[in-house]
Amino acid sequence: MPKLNIVKIGGTIIEDENKLLPFLKNFTALKGPKILVHGGGKKATSWAKKLGIPVQMKDGRRVTNKKTLELITAVYAGQINKTLVAYLQGFGCNALGLSGADANAIEAERRPIKSIDYGFVGNITKVNNEWFYQILKQNIIPVCCPITHDGNGQLFNTNADTISAEIGKALAKEFDVKISYCFELPGVMKDIKDSSSLIRKITKKSYQNLLFNNIISEGMMPKLHNAIEAIEGGVNEVAIGNTNMINQDFPYTSITLR
Repeated sequence: MPKLNIVKIGGTIIEDENKLLPFLKNFTALKGPKILVHGGGKKATSWAKKLGIPVQMKDGRRVTNKKTLELITAVYAGQINKTLVAYLQGFGCNALGLSGADANAIEAERRPIKSIDYGFVGNITKVNNEWFYQILKQNIIPVCCPITHDGNGQLFNTNADTISAEIGKALAKEFDVKISYCFELPGVMKDIKDSSSLIRKITKKSYQNLLFNNIISEGMMPKLHNAIEAIEGGVNEVAIGNTNMINQDFPYTSITLR
């Protein structure tokens, strides 16, 4: 079964060219089929402040009203996505930028209102795995932004970690899938202030123990939740660490079923 690398980057990397350009070169050098998924919350927040659009966050998640949705669509699907594609083309990587609406790649439904109304935030309902498979066969590299749609003209803001996990699950029957969540730390840490406290391996069972003993930081919880769902859905491995891990012998946190 061919290997597929799905790599996700966030705003900290995107905002810093000194980090972004070396990462994109490393990504281009990855052998075989690959997909890049990106966030961009920091840039969206910066633009919101410039335009006088209030930024509402609840439990670390962006509340997305109509004006905010228009802004993040322009920033995520426009400025960030096309800049990444242009850089990758410059490095010889035949990248194709897309949102969930393009080629009906990723469908979603509005998140149900419970204790919090997040507005136009989407829960993924379907990934067009056949389309992704055919594109990858043609050596085209999808670059996915965190915008999805409902199939009836409504766009949604959707978590980029979740998008990575759902694409991985959808393609797990055709590929041996590895998802890499890249951010500024070496991986999941027992103590963020202690660089030697990296947890090198997490299984489904040890994850429950880490939760029970309150070792995982609150900010890491959504990322690990997506990682566990991905491996339960057929993804072979989820890696969490900094960008050096994607094609170098560099320590990171490896998450597997066993």
